Amino acid sequence: MKIPDESHPITIDRSPAAVRVLFEGHEIADSDDVLVLKEASYPPVYYFPREDVRMMFLRRTDKVTHCPYKGDASYFTIYRDAKVVENAVWTYETPFPAVGQIANRVAFYPEHVEFELGELKATETEKVSVDDVVRHTDSGSGRSQADHWPPNVDMPDPERTEQDIDQPYKGVGAP
Repeated sequence: MKIPDESHPITIDRSPAAVRVLFEGHEIADSDDVLVLKEASYPPVYYFPREDVRMMFLRRTDKVTHCPYKGDASYFTIYRDAKVVENAVWTYETPFPAVGQIANRVAFYPEHVEFELGELKATETEKVSVDDVVRHTDSGSGRSQADHWPPNVDMPDPERTEQDIDQPYKGVGAP
């Protein structure tokens, strides 16, 4: 067991606003009693009381990991609407005394869920530019899809108006 210190700080504070967790667009947790754990240089982690989590969509797995600062973590798989994400949720049931506040609370991996903070919607809490995300290729040529491709159609003729376009069904059918 290691004790948090200046070289590896851990702080736990109450979230100033309610936090919701959405999985595939469905609310899976909602609480105004969320603890925010900040550990060293890691991103903050939200810990929810179990009574504010839809535990019916979670199934305990056999996975257990050990953190020298927090103790042993147990994991849950999310099952919702035929979607399954293994080990997407974790809990410290008997954490070390330095972080005892997170006992029996659950946390979610942010890559599997969306968080809404207070009145903010999930899309407002973390805005990401598509150009920063899309950097893969579709042909293996090494050319990024973010690069501009040449147009595959000609631009409309500005001299031509809609009346000039053939209207094959004009005058057919009911007036």
